[in-house]
Amino acid sequence: MMITITERAAKKIKLGLEREGVSGGGLRLGVKGGGCSGLSYVIRFEGQSGSGDKVIQVHGTQVFVDLKSCLYLKGMTLDWQGDMLQQGFTFLNPNASKTCSCGQSFIV
Repeated sequence: MMITITERAAKKIKLGLEREGVSGGGLRLGVKGGGCSGLSYVIRFEGQSGSGDKVIQVHGTQVFVDLKSCLYLKGMTLDWQGDMLQQGFTFLNPNASKTCSCGQSFIV
C-alpha cells in the first residue's frame, strides 16, 4: 500500500468528517513547499476526491492524495496520538531525511 492508515487515525478521520458535516468525503493528505524544514504536510477534510487523486480506502474511510504528493508520501504511515497535553495526526515518513521538532514539516 502506498500509505498506511492506522485504525486509530481512521477513527479520527471519521469523527472529523462528522464534526465538519462532510458526508461521503475523506481526508486530503498532501505536501506543499514551506514550513521550518522545507516541505510541510497538508491535511484537511474534503467532500470528494479530485481528478487524478489516488484514493486510499481503509478501515471504512478514505484518504485523497494528489499525484505530486505521492512522490513524497510513498511508504508513509499516518497515525493518531494523543495525551493530556497534545493530540493529533502523526506522520511516520521514511522519505524524510530530517523533520522539525513539531513533526509538521520535513526535508527529503
